[in-house]
Amino acid sequence: MSPTRLMGRAKQESALAERPAVITGIENEPDMPTTLLRPPCYLEVLIPARNEARRLSQTLISTVRYLEAQPYSSSVVVIDNGSVDQTSDLVARKWSDRVPVHLTGCAQPGKGAAVRRGILTSRAQFIGYMDADLATPIETLDVVVPLLSEFPVVVGSRRARGAILVRRQPAHRIATSLIFRAVTSMVVQGLADTQCGFKFFDGDVARAAARELRIDGFAFDVELLRALSNMGLLLKEIPVTWTDRDGSTLRIIDGARAAMDVVRLAYRNTA
Repeated sequence: MSPTRLMGRAKQESALAERPAVITGIENEPDMPTTLLRPPCYLEVLIPARNEARRLSQTLISTVRYLEAQPYSSSVVVIDNGSVDQTSDLVARKWSDRVPVHLTGCAQPGKGAAVRRGILTSRAQFIGYMDADLATPIETLDVVVPLLSEFPVVVGSRRARGAILVRRQPAHRIATSLIFRAVTSMVVQGLADTQCGFKFFDGDVARAAARELRIDGFAFDVELLRALSNMGLLLKEIPVTWTDRDGSTLRIIDGARAAMDVVRLAYRNTA
């Protein structure tokens, strides 16, 4: 291991040791009983999932194996968003002695509702979420984690300079994405990609922002990024390697609802 890498790991471990054992503030969240809060750790990875039993197994294997090799404490949280397949049974298996894999339920439908539940039940120093299909390699955390000591928000991007698209979306999804990006530019400026499912945050910052969010669907990312931007925080966008996977849960009607949610957000900005 290189001296630079060793120094980076030492810095991460030192930062963890200096933080309090329990992150304060969320215990006072009126809608979140303390019994639902998970033990604190350095990094918590959230995975919203709805009927993802077929794709989730390999994602958990890769994620746990990666985190087991890191010097910091970590955990994985799958937020089951109303699955009717074997998602919950899969997550309940024993995955690791060092990296806990938690199952959290979220009865309210929607990716936004699931991620918000994951954030507000976390006491981790740093929190992030990624897609259940691991479209962005978990090794991207090699870049993200060191940046979190400098930037409170690190956003993966499929469109930033240096991004690699291993497998592109179908033509109809690309066309829809172009329209959606045009609308989101009215709400969030300075980011090439608001929808890449690989975003990580300072935990206290994420919890503070999440308490104010209301969108349950796929426009949740836009509302979250706008809230963080309005807090005066610097959002760091990084290029990622990304692969379009079969089995996406995004339907045409979901895209239409997301676009309408963003239009409403834009209207609030100007009201």
